[in-house]
Amino acid sequence: MTSAVLPSHDLAARAGAALTALRARTPLVQCVTNEVTSNLVANAVLAIGASPAMASVPGEAEELAGSAGAVLVNLGTPGPDQRACVEATVAAAVGAGVPWVLDPVAVGVLSVRTRLAARLLAERPTVVRGNASEVRALAGEVSSGRGVDARDRVEAAASAARALAGATGGAVAVSGPVDLVTDGSVALRLAVGDPLLARVTGAGCALGGLTAAFAAVTDPVAAAVGASTALGVAAERAAVVARGPGSFVVALLDELSLLSADDVASRVGAELAVGVPA
Repeated sequence: MTSAVLPSHDLAARAGAALTALRARTPLVQCVTNEVTSNLVANAVLAIGASPAMASVPGEAEELAGSAGAVLVNLGTPGPDQRACVEATVAAAVGAGVPWVLDPVAVGVLSVRTRLAARLLAERPTVVRGNASEVRALAGEVSSGRGVDARDRVEAAASAARALAGATGGAVAVSGPVDLVTDGSVALRLAVGDPLLARVTGAGCALGGLTAAFAAVTDPVAAAVGASTALGVAAERAAVVARGPGSFVVALLDELSLLSADDVASRVGAELAVGVPA
């Protein structure tokens, strides 16, 4: 997704416009997510301007999914009830034409979620968002993750991300020190964020929630780019005032709520102008 293929003003404008639309519409984002990080996910979605729903009870989650603006499925704590809930929720979202985001936490390292993720991938998620090791494993490559942490570099997942995007028809976002977003044919690197993000449990999960919020109002690529940029810019600003990881989380939520459409659009434009191919 270099500027030669996709004009920077177009994607930048779409990402910025998505934040404006998101705040005007306040879409419901149904999150079946990691029990460890659900509070941060909910607060991040709320801070950006959407309305989080955290239903994970079978029979209720899919009811919400069918009428939501978007759905997040995070595989961080896939107990038996949540696995059933996840599959029913995805089926409801797909049946209703609701965009959904797959966050394949620790896929490739742990067997239960790896098998579940393979089944979910066949339902063609709107956006797949994960770290490099998770994305490589989801694409069938040998990865070197450790629990929820990536050991693979983002660049090592570029071909896997393209393959996944080509198979799903959506977008794939690989998070890391430099994020990568691809639609299967072209790719963009986003050098946004701060190292403090890596010291907060659930920062990636929160990005999944933000991606779903953006997906409720725009196309998959703009959603992935807009969400990554929003979190990255907010993190950079939060790090200026934070004393450590704890105060950073509070400041991060504040900065997400204060972001403007121009903040997002101008940073996307700047990253595209660099034109570094992935």
